[in-house]
Order: sequence, then C-alpha cells, then structure tokens
Amino acid sequence: MKSIIVGTAGHIDHGKTALIKALTGIDADRLEEEKRRGITIDIGFAHLELRAENGETVRIGFIDVPGHERFVRNMLAGVGGIDLVLLVIAADESIKPQTREHFDICRLLSIRRGITVLTKSDMVDKETLDVVRLEVEEFVRGSFLETPQAPMVAVSSTTGAGLEDLKRELLKLALDTPARITTAYPRLPIDRVFSMKGFGTVVTGTLISGTLRHEDELEIFPGQKRVRVRGVQVHGQSTEKAVAGERTAVNLAGIGVDELKRGMTLTSPGAFRATNRIDVSLSLLPSARPLKHRTRARFHSYTMEATAEVFLYETKQLAPGEDAFAQLRFSDSTLLLPGDRFILRQFSPAITIGGGIVLENAPATKVRKAAPHVDFLHILQSGSQIDVLRVRVSNRGARGITVADAVAQTAWTPPEIKSTASQIPEVLQIDDLLISVAAFEQIHDTMVSTLDAFHQQNPLVAGIGKEELREHLPTHPPPVFERLLKEASKSKQIELAGDLIRLPGRGVMMKDEEAESKRTIESAFLSAGLKVPSLKNVLASLKIDKARAQKIVTLLLRDKTLVKVSEDLVFHSAALENLKKSIAQEKKKSSKMDVARFKDITGVTRKYAIPLLEYLDREHITRRVGEERLIL
Repeated sequence: MKSIIVGTAGHIDHGKTALIKALTGIDADRLEEEKRRGITIDIGFAHLELRAENGETVRIGFIDVPGHERFVRNMLAGVGGIDLVLLVIAADESIKPQTREHFDICRLLSIRRGITVLTKSDMVDKETLDVVRLEVEEFVRGSFLETPQAPMVAVSSTTGAGLEDLKRELLKLALDTPARITTAYPRLPIDRVFSMKGFGTVVTGTLISGTLRHEDELEIFPGQKRVRVRGVQVHGQSTEKAVAGERTAVNLAGIGVDELKRGMTLTSPGAFRATNRIDVSLSLLPSARPLKHRTRARFHSYTMEATAEVFLYETKQLAPGEDAFAQLRFSDSTLLLPGDRFILRQFSPAITIGGGIVLENAPATKVRKAAPHVDFLHILQSGSQIDVLRVRVSNRGARGITVADAVAQTAWTPPEIKSTASQIPEVLQIDDLLISVAAFEQIHDTMVSTLDAFHQQNPLVAGIGKEELREHLPTHPPPVFERLLKEASKSKQIELAGDLIRLPGRGVMMKDEEAESKRTIESAFLSAGLKVPSLKNVLASLKIDKARAQKIVTLLLRDKTLVKVSEDLVFHSAALENLKKSIAQEKKKSSKMDVARFKDITGVTRKYAIPLLEYLDREHITRRVGEERLIL
C-alpha cells in the first residue's frame, strides 16, 4: 500500500483541525489544553485510506499543525517531512498573516504538491466566495499552488460540502506523488516521546527514508546511543516494519523517556556522524530584513530546532530576496545530511526570514579561498550524482575518501557509491577507498622523484626501505601505497628487492676500491666466526674514507649479510645461522642452558656470550628463565 504524508498550513481558526476530522473522523487535537481553548497548540495526527478506480489503495497520514503565530515552531516540527500540503484559508476571512508565513515556509521547504482548501464556505455567499477565490488565485500565482495546475477546493467541514471533491483531488495527487526510497538508510526525526504502561519508551515521527523493522538496532542523534526496536506501529496498528512515508511509532529498548526529546533522530548505527556546522544554499525572503554576516538565527529542520550563526561566503550582507552560499554553525552537534531542507527564523520578533538546503555536512571550519569552495558548492547544489562524487573524491586529494566517509557525507548506500564511482574514469577504487587518478599519479611522480634523489645521495645503498619511502609521500592510506608499488613494479618503473625499493638500473654502483673494501669487511667478519673484531678497527684498516666505509656497512646490514647484535657487535649472518644450528643440537642433550654452558659450546668470552644470548632470545631460539635459558 502506498503511503504519503499530507500536512496542513494556514492561519489560526481557519478550520484545519475541523477539516481533518471531517475527512478522517479523527480529532487531531489530543492535548487537554487544545480542547479547552479550542486551538491547536502542538502537531496532531490522523489517517485515511482512499481507493482508486484501479483498486489501488493509498494510505494518507495527516499532520495537523497549529496556526497561531506563537506556535509556528511547533508547526515547523510537523511540516518538514510532508509530501503535499493543504493550504487552508477560511472563506470568511481570506488571507491572514499566518497564511502568508506558512505559505512562505512551504515554498522554502520546496514542497512541490498541494491543494488550496477554502474552508467555511457555508458561512459566506457565492459572491463573497468568488471574490476570495480570486484573491487566493492572485496570492498563489507563480507558486506550486498556482491554478489550474494545482486544485483549489471549497469545502464546509460542518455540512460536508466539497469533501468528496477534496478526497478525489487528494487521491489524484497521492497517486502522482513519487514513492519515497525504502532502500535508503532509515531516518526517523522524533516529534513525540512518551511512555506506555507495559511497553516502556515510545517515540513517534514521520519516517522520511528507508525501512524500520522489529528488532532493528538503531542509533540516536545527537548522543550516538544505541537502542533496539521492540515494536513498530503504523497509524496505530502493530506491524513488522514501517517504510518511508509512513507515520511511525517505535517502542525502544535500552533508553528512558528522560533521555529523548523532540528534534532527535533515529537512524542506522554507524552510518552517519554528528556535525556542528553545515554548508548550505540560503534564500532570504523578499519581506525579510538584510541578513548580515555572522547573524544568529533560529534554525529548523524536520523536528529539530537550534540556534545557528550564519557565515556568508561571498558577501558581508545578504539582501532581501537574494540567495547565497553560507556556513551555519551550531553550539551543539546534530544529524543533518545533504538534501535536508531548513527554515531560518529571526530571533526577535520570531518571524520566518528564509530557508534553504543543506549541501555539505562536514565542511572545513576555515575556507582559505572562497571562490574554489563556492564552485564546489555549486556542483553539490546542481550537479548530477556522478558530478558530486567526482568532486568529493577530487577534493580529498592524496588522502582519498573511504566508502564509509562517502556514506556519511551523502546518505547514499555503499553499493550506490561504488556503482557511481565505477562510472567515473577519473576515480580509482582501491578496496574501500576512492581516490582521483590525478592524485594517484601525483603520488607516483613524487615516489619516482624521491627514489631518484635517494639514489643520488646514497650511491652505495641498494635501495630505500618501504616505510622510509612512505614517509616521503603525501598522506594517504596503506592500500594506495601497496597499489602504487604493485603497478609501478609491474610496469618496471621500480624494482622491489625484499623490503627495498629502487629505480631500475640504480642499484649499488661501486668503484674498485669500494668493492674491494666491501669484500674486506665481509671476509673479516665471516672468517672471525663468533669472535668478531671491532667494527671500528675493521673500517680503520680500509683504503677508503670513513663516510664511504660506513655506507658500505649500511649496505651489508640492509642486505642482511651482516647483523647488528648489539650497539658494539656486528656478526656475519652465516656465523649466526651456524650458532642457531649448534643450539638446536644442544637441545637434544638438555633443554636448559646457562651462560657457562653457552661459553663452553661456543668458545666465546662473556663479552660475546651475553649479547649473543640476548639475540637468541629476540629470535625466539631461547627464552630466559631466571639465570638460565630454555631452548625452544
């Protein structure tokens, strides 16, 4: 069954609640004070099912909002998630102040469908009704409610006149309204919180996207607390799931009523991140005062209300009727996603001054150059999904953007992001990371120039270690580095030698005396076995200078021909391998060994014995237990 949400709008006492009751039989005024005073104070709810000629049934959820100027903030909590609006205007009063403000709000929220309803038609004669109709036609001209594209229906909630006509128009619009995306991440802005005996904590709201199911785990923003769905109701009836576009009540486990309030949002755990600043496209009403840079205003989106400071990007003051890009900053964190609509109201008097759409929910605190950032926001505002992802990836440079980050910044699902990325030639997918081809090539070029510089400065070194090379490259995740090495090696732009990386043909280039010195060093330690000479003395006997001699030692250590066992002792790798074999043979005699026994086995003095035993411990050949070693 298709579900849509219809909201009312209009001045106080123009018959919004009476109209809903006449259509559905449900009194949307639920508060005792509302019934006593005869006015709507908070949002109310009702529902109706209509059947089309082809047998299709549409479930319509009504949100009745207060019309009094003092309760516009409550009106905003209800109107944010609606699919179409009933602009209610009493025939005996015509257009009034809250008619104008509510209509402005509907346009700022980009509501695309609606019906103008002239209520109390039984209280005026035909001539007066015709005059009011003309006034209203002029009022809505140029908007989504302009006639004849949008219907205008005169009704009487008292006599029932026009109600069937209104239901027919409602059904037409409902059938024409696109269904909401049920496969997206669920989001339920909370508009009511209460406790029910035998159930516990219950929240209600309009499910604006996705699907909520019994036993789902959810996350509450702000606060990021995890809760479990104990039960789901749609229009008062228990169900296994609720889908986007339905008025939903959720029984929650793991949280108390005092921890929740209107303005919070239920959503999938781990999908999104809280934010205290957003980049937006902002429109100022023609009737508003000029809006200055850093003005504080009341911010409303769905059921949320907050105080925002407005930072204008390209001007110090926005004129009435103009649009601009801006960053809005909040004192507390909340959940807002690109595409969310919002309303701005002045602090005092509390009147609606503008509104707009969220473009970016993770902007930089400071933007060094406004022009490039404004170009970026233009793409976010009007670009295709491919354009948006392309520019988001490009802006991240060498860091790239993970699929998880892309989800948090777009509200698209991972399959949607990966599918979109596959259509962009300028974007590479490396595991769960997206990086631009330009950034990847820039990292490659930096790698090659780094290797070239290294070889020039270190002609006697076989190559640079992986981690050392990474430190010289732009910041980026490990998968990018591994992909870079793999592709460069495959295309023979680099050579991999164990943990060393070098340019082709740029291995160690030694002169004759350097090659002779290398052989001398290696021979000195190989022939010495475990009774090695002092490295300092070996180097002093060479014909080359100390700096070149030290580079040769570094090369031998990198190649693991020599092994540094302690600060002062270097051994040939062959001698150490023979030592390991000897210890393995000794295990057959006894699994334990002290220093004295080790000296007997090896024939070395304590000067060598202690560093060699510690080396064997590090190599997991032995393990020290008290004054002895256990041979492993």
